[in-house]
Amino acid sequence: MKPLPDILEIQPLAKPPNCTITVPGSKSITNRALILAALSDGKCTLHGALWADDTQVMVDSLQKLGFEVTVEPDPVEECNRTITVVGRGGEIPAKNAVLNVGNAGTAARFLTALVCLGHGEYAIRGDKRMHERPMKDLFEALDSVGAKIKSAEGRLPATIHVNGLRKTNIAIPLADSTQFASALMLIQKQGGFRLSPSNAGVQDPGYITMTAAMCGAFWSPSFRHHYAIEPDMSSSSYFTAAQWLTGGLIPIARWTGHSLQVDGRFPQFLPPPPRVSRTRDLGDSVMTLAICAVFGNQSLRIVDAARMRLQETDRIKAMVTELSGVGAKAEEHENGFTVWPAEAGQLHGADIETYNDHRMAMCFSVLGLKVPGIRIKNPGCVSKTFPNFFEKLEQLRQ
Repeated sequence: MKPLPDILEIQPLAKPPNCTITVPGSKSITNRALILAALSDGKCTLHGALWADDTQVMVDSLQKLGFEVTVEPDPVEECNRTITVVGRGGEIPAKNAVLNVGNAGTAARFLTALVCLGHGEYAIRGDKRMHERPMKDLFEALDSVGAKIKSAEGRLPATIHVNGLRKTNIAIPLADSTQFASALMLIQKQGGFRLSPSNAGVQDPGYITMTAAMCGAFWSPSFRHHYAIEPDMSSSSYFTAAQWLTGGLIPIARWTGHSLQVDGRFPQFLPPPPRVSRTRDLGDSVMTLAICAVFGNQSLRIVDAARMRLQETDRIKAMVTELSGVGAKAEEHENGFTVWPAEAGQLHGADIETYNDHRMAMCFSVLGLKVPGIRIKNPGCVSKTFPNFFEKLEQLRQ
């Protein structure tokens, strides 16, 4: 992959593109599969696994916990890998470990639950932003079955002392993030506890469905210890949006039209409707949809999106700020935002602050395919989930 400058200008497309894009594997599926592989009995091989910051954090942490993990190149996509994990049937080999998850929320939540199957002391820490993101509900749920978790105000860094879990009921916490519920679901079989659903304030139910389906696949008696990772549908949304905005043809390789991922629904929301729920309708691709709405024929209101304020950055504030910066009309609400279609000549170039958020960088790059003068600051932040994104974007010019 080519090194990226500190600021990258996106040139508008001179003609509608016509090319097939290979998108790296899903981060959400890869990290769930890595945990389930580590908890399985024996060797398990993951095909098409994403190889980016968030999944590298997970692999590194599993190795620090004593799991045997081997990583080999993918024959098709340079940002994928074939990853083999030797599962220990619920045993955590290491009795002590210090895990640094950076700003990988999925890894932070899943690893916190995983180490609670161990016997010893485990420290989990991240970067400054990760230390601001909520973990309290997950800590309390794990504490209720016997883990002793020391943290400041329910956030990382945390130290976990554990010596077996009690077999009891846990109410699944969903209010802040379904990653908490997914973390518990992933270790439920080996932990021996029972989960009681609680739908209060539920966020992203599609991710719960994903976790349940993957657990079912890995726990099935017919599982053959090989698992194929789907393309990342949040990442695919940028190219689906580019196709819609430019009138081109950009099919996604290996995309069958069916997906475990909630963002597999993204094409169904083009052109943008007047109202979309971040809870019920789409995941991270609501940000891509907001870019499309600037070129739509009616206003788009994103609702049920309070969790966006707790992600890599306050994405509600960030989207409204940067959309306003290019001349678009956008308005922030407590749990979402509204975007209005732009009139001819209303939009203009600007330097886009990405807030070290990969999805800010990628969705505003799609805007740059239509609007001259869009320059992306810190484009390298895409390494979190899509390291070769800008190379893929350039394929649209071929």
